[in-house]
Amino acid sequence: MPAFAESVLFGALQLGFWGAVLVCAVGATVLAVRRHSTPDPALRAPDPVFWDVFMGSAVAIPAILIPTLASPWAGAVLAALGTGAGVAAYRGSPRIMAWQSRRRQQRQDQPVHTAAQAEHDALLSRWSRYELDPACSIDYPAMTDVRLPETAALIRAMREAEQLRAAPHQGYAPAVARFGLALAAAERAAGIPAGITDGVH
Repeated sequence: MPAFAESVLFGALQLGFWGAVLVCAVGATVLAVRRHSTPDPALRAPDPVFWDVFMGSAVAIPAILIPTLASPWAGAVLAALGTGAGVAAYRGSPRIMAWQSRRRQQRQDQPVHTAAQAEHDALLSRWSRYELDPACSIDYPAMTDVRLPETAALIRAMREAEQLRAAPHQGYAPAVARFGLALAAAERAAGIPAGITDGVH
C-alpha cells in the first residue's frame, strides 16, 4: 500500500511538472506567433514565426510524449491541457499584447514626461512671481486679470498641463509647450519686455 501511494504521488508530481512545462510552452508560443503575425506588411516576419513554432514544439511535444510512455491516460490529459492552454492564450493574447504595448509606450514616454515636468516647474515658478511678488503684481496687473483674452488663455493652458501631469500621458509635453507659449503671449500683451522675463523667474 505505501508503495502504491508513493507511485501515485510520483505520478501526480510528474504530471504536474510536465503540465506546467506544456502550458508555459504553448502559451508562450501562441503569444509569440500572434505578435509576429501582425497584419502590417512592414512588420510581418515569417522566419520568426517558423522558429516560434519550432521552438515551442520542441518543448511541448516531449512534454506530452514522455508522460505518455509511462501512462497513456497522462498523455491524454496533457494533450487536453495543452489544447486548453493554446485556446486561452489565443483568446487572451490581444489583451496581453495591448498591455505590453502600453508598457513599452510608457517606458518610451517617461524621459519626455520627466523633461516636461522640469519645464512645467520652471513655467509655474515664472508665473507664480506675478501672483506672489507684490512688486510684480503692482507693475504687471494684467498678468492676473483673467478678463484679458491672453491671460484667460494662459490660465486655461496652465490648468490643462496640470491635469495631464499626474501620470505619463502623450498629451502632457504638448500641453506644457502650449502653457509656455500662452505665458509668453500674456507677458507680451502685458507689456513685459523680453529681457525682464528672464529675471522674473
